[in-house]
Amino acid sequence: MPSIKKLLVANRGEIALRIMRSAKEMGIKTVTVYSEADRQALHVRFADEAVCIGPPSSSESYLRMEKILDAAAQTGAQAIHPGYGFLSENAVFAKKVKEAGLLFIGPSAESIELMGSKLGAKAAVARFNVPLVPGTAEPISDISKAKKIAKDIGYPVLIKASAGGGGKGMRIVDKESEFDEQMERAVSEAKSAFGDGSVFIEKYVTQPRHIEFQIFGDQHGNVVHLFERECSIQRRHQKVVEEAPSSLLTPELRKQMGEAAVNAAKAANYFNAGTIEFIMDADKNFYFLEMNTRLQVEHPVTEQITGIDLVKLQIKIAEGEPLPFKQEDLKINGHAIEVRVYAEDPSNNFLPDIGTLKTYKRPQGHGIRVDDGFEQGMAIPFYYDPMIAKMICHDETREKAIGKTIRAIEEYEITGLETTLGFCRFVMNHPAFRSGHFDTQFVENYFKPEVLLPLADKTEEVIAAALAVFVSESITAQQKAPPAPVTTESKWKKNRSIITG
Repeated sequence: MPSIKKLLVANRGEIALRIMRSAKEMGIKTVTVYSEADRQALHVRFADEAVCIGPPSSSESYLRMEKILDAAAQTGAQAIHPGYGFLSENAVFAKKVKEAGLLFIGPSAESIELMGSKLGAKAAVARFNVPLVPGTAEPISDISKAKKIAKDIGYPVLIKASAGGGGKGMRIVDKESEFDEQMERAVSEAKSAFGDGSVFIEKYVTQPRHIEFQIFGDQHGNVVHLFERECSIQRRHQKVVEEAPSSLLTPELRKQMGEAAVNAAKAANYFNAGTIEFIMDADKNFYFLEMNTRLQVEHPVTEQITGIDLVKLQIKIAEGEPLPFKQEDLKINGHAIEVRVYAEDPSNNFLPDIGTLKTYKRPQGHGIRVDDGFEQGMAIPFYYDPMIAKMICHDETREKAIGKTIRAIEEYEITGLETTLGFCRFVMNHPAFRSGHFDTQFVENYFKPEVLLPLADKTEEVIAAALAVFVSESITAQQKAPPAPVTTESKWKKNRSIITG
């Protein structure tokens, strides 16, 4: 295949910038698309060329396939990178890109379609002996039949939409008396969110850990894994803190899970970057959860521990090159932690808090990386995901990486809106996280909004309280004491050490 000279990035924000930076280092010209809301965005300014593709709503811009393909034709781009989100896991888009004579920086449309169906994916990986959570192998809508299956599996069970993700169309049922209502809700929500009411039932894993493996395949049949990421710190079934490697895995378990991940990718005849997600129970039994057929938000932690630029590798694989390494060549170097900085208010159920970045100063120092798409003075558009940045810290050990992350969080300055930084600091300091004994229920088990009072605010409260006592005692003493003699000495000079100390 010919090498790519010009690449269009069909995305926005930090991931668009991250992709274009790697492309430019490879000598590839970059094209970006943007909505009217992103006219002044950093990814628009960074690209060699930029094309406006519509109004702010993503349904009128970033999700419009024909507008993106027109932008590619207009600028002479030879390939399209979808990033994550938007059209990144849309098999129709991948097919249209190929039909237009362009390279799609990702897997084949067939692989996307197969792994996009949770039920289809489970059937495919089962043929390669990848462990599955006990449950239904086919979509089900008959409530009485579904209830019998749930009883056979044993409560609690999980009712889950076949299409989509992000926790939509998902219901946990603890007992039989709740089943009918939760089944109806799951089907209704799945139809509304994805246009597909298909659901399946599986055993609900208690005390679950969410561990995923980064895999890479080329177009010559070679597949490897680039180790695991621990993604168990979540809110609303969505990740907030990720790390690599997991503190839970032994070398033997890592090898076992890695082989299962590679087999799952082979089940889909997969090439390019992908992620195999597993769920692990308290006894360290692991089960296939799903496959994400794209670059993950949290891919930087894998880059930090392997030293491999995953975007550059994606481009080379799309150009037809074989993987430049074998499984035995890959080694884990140190530990990396990523915290997602969302414009959300953790003290108000993590609701979005869109506003303007009045102050925005990134942390600095060795081993600290910030992937973002904003700068001071910019507004966070309410049309899109409220993520401001991803901060990744890398060090020799997990303990050192945690310490570096805490320092970087405290150095990160953001005013004008609420963010998840305080919550992430709470996570880093919590004994459950530091010991490695936590699961996806971390927020429910340990987090309360009142723990988020910033350290600076607590210090100010202590000073204010002490000052109030000091003033009160001074007034009382003055009332009891005889009149002071007249003096010309400056009280400011006399008391300055108290005031400034």
